Amino acid sequence: MTVPATVDSRSVTARDPFFDNAKYLAILLVVCGHLIEDQRDHPIAHALYFYVYVFHMPLFIVLSGYLSRRFTFSAGKARKLISTLAVPYLIFEVAYSLPRLILYGKFELSLLDPYYLTWFLLSLFLWRLSTPVWQQLRWPLAIAVVLSLLTGMSALPGELAMNRTFALLPFYVLGLMLKPEHFAWLRRPYMRLAGFLTLGLGLAAALLVHEQVPTEWIRWRLPNSALHVDDLTGTAVRLGLLLAGAVLVAAFLAVTPARHTWFSGLGSATMYAYLLHGFVVKVAERFELGVPLSILLGVAAATLLCTPPVRRLFHWAVEPRMSWAFTPLRRP
Repeated sequence: MTVPATVDSRSVTARDPFFDNAKYLAILLVVCGHLIEDQRDHPIAHALYFYVYVFHMPLFIVLSGYLSRRFTFSAGKARKLISTLAVPYLIFEVAYSLPRLILYGKFELSLLDPYYLTWFLLSLFLWRLSTPVWQQLRWPLAIAVVLSLLTGMSALPGELAMNRTFALLPFYVLGLMLKPEHFAWLRRPYMRLAGFLTLGLGLAAALLVHEQVPTEWIRWRLPNSALHVDDLTGTAVRLGLLLAGAVLVAAFLAVTPARHTWFSGLGSATMYAYLLHGFVVKVAERFELGVPLSILLGVAAATLLCTPPVRRLFHWAVEPRMSWAFTPLRRP
C-alpha cells in the first residue's frame, strides 16, 4: 500500500503495513544487537552495538506509545493488559531463571526486579497504565523529559525497572503525541533520502565516539553517580542521547517501506521474537561466531521466531488466552 503525502480521512491502525514493517526491521536490530553484545572487545562490534542501542528500543517504545493512544481504564483494556503483558512477564521471568538453575544450581526469582529482557514488559505495563494521565496534560513531552533527566540524579531501586521506566518515558509519551499526519510527512520522498543520510551520519558518529562513551549510558539503568559524572554533565549526556534517539527513530521510520512486503505479516508477531530470542542468545554466547555470522544468525532467528508455526507453539506463553480467569463482562 502506497501512502500519499497527504493524509486521508482513514486513521492509521496497528495493521497498517508501515507499522508492521517498522516493528519487523526493529526486532532485527534488537536480536542482532544482543548477539554481538559479547563481542564488544572488537571495535566494529562495539561501534555497531553502541549505534543500535541508541535507538532500537526507543523505536519500539515510540511505536508502542502511538499504538496505545486509545488505552482507557475499561474492563476490556485491563484484561488485555493482563493477558498480553502481565502474564507473559511472569512466565518469562520464570523461564529465564530456569537456565541458571540448570547450569549453575541457582534459582533466583524476583518478580518485581525484572531479569534480562523482561524489563520491557514491565515498563510497558506501567507506561500504558499512565496513558490517560499524559493525555490530560498540556505539555506532556516536556514533563516526561524533565522526569527522565531527574531520574539520572537519583539512585532509584531496581524494582519495577524504575530507572529504565522513567529514563525512557519520553519516547512513550512522544508516541502518544504523534498523529497519522506526522507519519505521512516522514513517508515523503525527500524525507526518505534525509532518513538514509541521517542513519549514515549516525553510524559514522558512532564509529568516532563509541570508545569515549561508556556502554552503560545507552542502557539507561544507572544514575549519574554510578556513571561517575556530576549531575550537570549527566543531564547534558542524557538529553543528548534522548535527542539522538529521537532523530534516529525518525530517520528509521522515514526509510521504512510503507507498502505491504513479504515481512509485513511477521511484524505483527515481534513480541514472540523479542521474548524468545534470549534463549538463542544464551546458546550462541557459548560459541565464537564472529560479527558477520552473529548478524546472519540474528536476522534468521528474528525472522523464524515471528513465523506462524512458532506463534502456534508459543501462543500459550506470549499471548495466553485468559478468559477463564476473568469474570463475565457486564453489559451496560
